[in-house]
Amino acid sequence: MLKRWIVGLFLGAIVFTIVWFGDPSFSIGIAAIAIVGSFEFFPLIGVSRKHPITLFGTIGVLLFIGLAQFDMKYTPQLLTAAVILPLIWLVFQPDINHAAVNWAWLIVGMLYLGWMLSHFIPMRQLDSGRDWVILAIVGNVASDTIAFQCGLKWGRRRMAPKISPAKSWEGAVAGFIGAVAIVIVLGTFLPTLHLPYWQSAVLGILIGIFAPLGDLAESLLKRSTGVKDSGNCVPGHGGILDRLDSILFTVVVVYYFVTWVIV
Repeated sequence: MLKRWIVGLFLGAIVFTIVWFGDPSFSIGIAAIAIVGSFEFFPLIGVSRKHPITLFGTIGVLLFIGLAQFDMKYTPQLLTAAVILPLIWLVFQPDINHAAVNWAWLIVGMLYLGWMLSHFIPMRQLDSGRDWVILAIVGNVASDTIAFQCGLKWGRRRMAPKISPAKSWEGAVAGFIGAVAIVIVLGTFLPTLHLPYWQSAVLGILIGIFAPLGDLAESLLKRSTGVKDSGNCVPGHGGILDRLDSILFTVVVVYYFVTWVIV
């Protein structure tokens, strides 16, 4: 647990620094996280990091990140290419075994990591982008941390025993309440936000719901492939995907709430 806290604080300091100073360090950091995440995600289907599927998928993930840096209006074209091009590539491969499964995993990986993670880029580019990114990350971390600690101490009723046996309804409720409380505080006191209480509360509720769902979704992917942790590059936490699981859902929810409801 001590190692987990030390590593978490160290990573938090790095993330806060790149968020604070913005581009180019912010976009480079997102791209680096995407690359490491790709090298964890695609081997889940049983291919090595040097396998063409991993390389093809990683390129697709980076294209989503790179395109978001300029203009997300071209995302539909990239989504279309992400569906068609891998299938064309697989048509000309000599080994057709598992071609359909590999095609599906390629698309899932590029969308799950590339498209969802790319929402951080336009969010940071908003007028109050720095504070929105801080709110999304801190709200997500608060939900995860409070749920984890309260679940360890008071958890009795298993939330999804076949997917993530350690998660409890008691922890999930505590994480939900913590997310709402933290987002209300941040929405009130972050210098460029000053949200009405109802907007902060709604956003906190959304984060409190979708953060644990993102965690469970990533656990489902791992369990379906017989893997406990996506990697071991983050001591005490597992792999990068194990840290990204809930934030991938949170960043999408916060981005569209901001652009549809607030901006």
